[in-house]
Order: sequence, then C-alpha cells, then structure tokens
Amino acid sequence: MPASFVNSNERQPSLEQELSIAERIKAARESVSYSLDDLALTCGLTHAELSDIERGTDLDEAKLKRIAAALQIPFTALLADVR
Repeated sequence: MPASFVNSNERQPSLEQELSIAERIKAARESVSYSLDDLALTCGLTHAELSDIERGTDLDEAKLKRIAAALQIPFTALLADVR
C-alpha cells in the first residue's frame, strides 16, 4: 500500500518526492544529533514509525507535523519541493 498524506485535497506525492521528504527528515534529525530513539521520545512516535517515515513508506501528515515540531522546524520545510 503506497504511503499517502491524510489530507485528500492535496495531490499524492510521487515516490521521488516521498524520498525527498524522508531524506529531509533524516537530515534534520541528524543535524541536531538525535538518534531515532531520541526523536521518538521527543515527538511521541515509536522507533518503528520513525524508521518507516525515514524510508518514505509512511508519510502521514499528522506524524510529519509532530516530527517537525519536535525538531523545531516549520512543517512546510519538510514539503518544500512537493507540489
């Protein structure tokens, strides 16, 4: 089952865009020296959920917003290239 955003009013991102979002999340996490477990504690998601997100297989909008808040970055920064 392909990953998708909760908001059905937006176009579904392509696999290439999903990987870009996943890569941005991983880069943001690493830039603050967080492990997956550190980020899991900070945003309230599990290690497994974060792993799926960083692989681009789960791009639930609510989860992405929690991650952005935990990393103190704008949610829109994660979606910069998604149109």
